[in-house]
Amino acid sequence: MYNIHSPAVTMTIAGSEATGGAGAQADLRTFQELGTYGTAALTCIVAYNPQDNWNHRLTRIAPEVLEQQLEAIQANFAGQLDTVKLGMMGSVETIDVVANALQSQEWKNVVLDPVLICKGQEPGEAQDTDQALKSKLLPLATVTTPNHFEAEQLSGMTITNLAELKDAARKIHDDSGVAVLAKGGIRLSGPEAVDVFYDGSNLQVLGVPKIGNHAVSGAGCSLAAAVAAELSKGRTALEAAERAKDFVTAGINQRIAAETPYDIMWQGGLRRKPQQVVSPE
Repeated sequence: MYNIHSPAVTMTIAGSEATGGAGAQADLRTFQELGTYGTAALTCIVAYNPQDNWNHRLTRIAPEVLEQQLEAIQANFAGQLDTVKLGMMGSVETIDVVANALQSQEWKNVVLDPVLICKGQEPGEAQDTDQALKSKLLPLATVTTPNHFEAEQLSGMTITNLAELKDAARKIHDDSGVAVLAKGGIRLSGPEAVDVFYDGSNLQVLGVPKIGNHAVSGAGCSLAAAVAAELSKGRTALEAAERAKDFVTAGINQRIAAETPYDIMWQGGLRRKPQQVVSPE
């Protein structure tokens, strides 16, 4: 005999990053750590180039292949899948496919990590992708998690301090109707890494002491994925944001060193450290 386990099902639509530091790999580990069953539809493949200062080499997944991935996931978990996290898209065609898939069913939670700069794209193409994301995906989202740069772009404001980050979060919400978790992180001066949550009624500053002064790979992806996971389990958007902040902070605090110019967040940071096993003499 066996027992049927029924965890919440979560999906990421994002790029693959082969080293595992970011993208769908980080999302799936986040889902697993937070107790949900993760699925992934890949939009592109990013392979860092160690011969060129670890710059991005970007390969897009053909739109029809993305359609097939989404069809399989949505059909397999019909009636169970109601939460999705959106990451790197990479092209206008990809955004069109994703928007169509989202509109084909009802969703409780659509968490948009608005990756507005896709490294490896030509500038004009990147701008077209950014505009499509704002016009076609942001209106479908329930929560968005812009970083400092993305919050400036979505709000049309310059953000140099916490007061301006609050104003930007309000502006993004007022323009889109979406709950906003705007990330200041290490970009703002002061002893704390601060993020601002705003949903139209609640404005909450989430601050923790800074851990170093350099960005850590995977933090943004994991934050959005953690919000999605917690929402899928029934938390409110604010509760999910608070839990996600704790999750990412613990992961940054237990970062992984690598040959890249930046360290990597570890999604297992909230686990209790295992007791040391002492071998018998």
